[in-house]
Amino acid sequence: MHVAPPAPPDHGRLWVQITLLIATLVTTTLVGGCHFYSFAIDLATINQLPPEPSTQSLLLAPMFWLSGLWYSLTILAILGCHEMGHYLACLHYGVDVTRPYFLPAPLPLTGTLGAFIRIRSRIPNKIALFDIGIAGPLAGFVVAVPALFIGLWMSRIDRLPEDASNLMELGEPLFFRVAAWLVWGSVADGYTINMHPMAFAAWFGLLATALNLFPIAQLDGGHISYAVFGRRSTMITIVMIGVAIGLTFVSSSWIAWTVLLVIMIVMMGPTHPPTMDEDEPLDRPRLLLAAVALVILVGCFTPAPIGPFLGTT
Repeated sequence: MHVAPPAPPDHGRLWVQITLLIATLVTTTLVGGCHFYSFAIDLATINQLPPEPSTQSLLLAPMFWLSGLWYSLTILAILGCHEMGHYLACLHYGVDVTRPYFLPAPLPLTGTLGAFIRIRSRIPNKIALFDIGIAGPLAGFVVAVPALFIGLWMSRIDRLPEDASNLMELGEPLFFRVAAWLVWGSVADGYTINMHPMAFAAWFGLLATALNLFPIAQLDGGHISYAVFGRRSTMITIVMIGVAIGLTFVSSSWIAWTVLLVIMIVMMGPTHPPTMDEDEPLDRPRLLLAAVALVILVGCFTPAPIGPFLGTT
C-alpha cells in the first residue's frame, strides 16, 4: 500500500505577500519623504516660508524618496518583526499559519494600516496561545526601543513659532517621555523636539504595540488575557470595549480604531475561542511575562495620540 506524502504547509500566496510588501514600502516611503521634508524645516520660521514646492516636483526628486526610507524601513522593521514573532511561534507549535501580509494605505501620517498573519488551525493549548500572542508585541517592542533612541538622537530642539496653531501635537507615551528626557533632558519653554522621521516611526511602533496589547478578544492582548484568565477574559473584553468607546470622547483620533473594534466584536463575538487543551496552566515565568506585557501596554499607551498643538514645550 502506498501512502501519499503529506502536503507541504501552505503559508499563503507568496506573490501576494511580496506585492503587498512592495506596495507598503512605496506608500510608507512616500509618507516618510513628507515627514523628512517637514523635519528639515526650522519650526521657528515655518510661518515665514515661501509656498511649498508642487507635489510633482517633490515626487520626481530622488532625495525625497531616499529621505523617506528613514521612516519606511524603520516602521516596516517594527511591524515585520512583530508579525514574524507570531509566525515563528506558530511554526514552533505546529499551528497552520500564513506569512505576514502588509497593508499599504495612502494615509497622511502612517502610510500603512499595519500587517497581519492568518492562523488557520486551532491553538493546541493555553501555553501555545500565550507564546503566540506575546511573541509579536515583544519582538516589535525590541525593535522600536533602539529605533526610538536613535531617532530622538537625530532629532533636534527647535524654537516654536509665535503662532503654533497650525502644528500637530503627538501624545507622548511614558516610554517616549523617558527616552526623550534621557536624550535631550528638560526642554525649555517655547521650544519643542522636532522629531526625525525615525523617531516618528518608533512613536507609531509604540502606539501600535499598545493597541495590539489591549486585552480584547482576538487582539494579541486578548490571546494573553484568555491564556491567563480563561473564560473570565470575556468580561475583560467587554470592559475594555467600554474603555475604548470612552477614549473617543478624550480624543477623536480613537474613533476609527474603536469602530473597527466594535465591528470585530459584533462579527466574532466577545468570547475568545477555546484551545484544544484547556487544562494545562501557565507556569510562573509566563505569568511574569504577562505582567511585563501589562507594563509595556501602560508604557506605550497615550490617551490622546494626535491632536492640535496646545502646549508651550
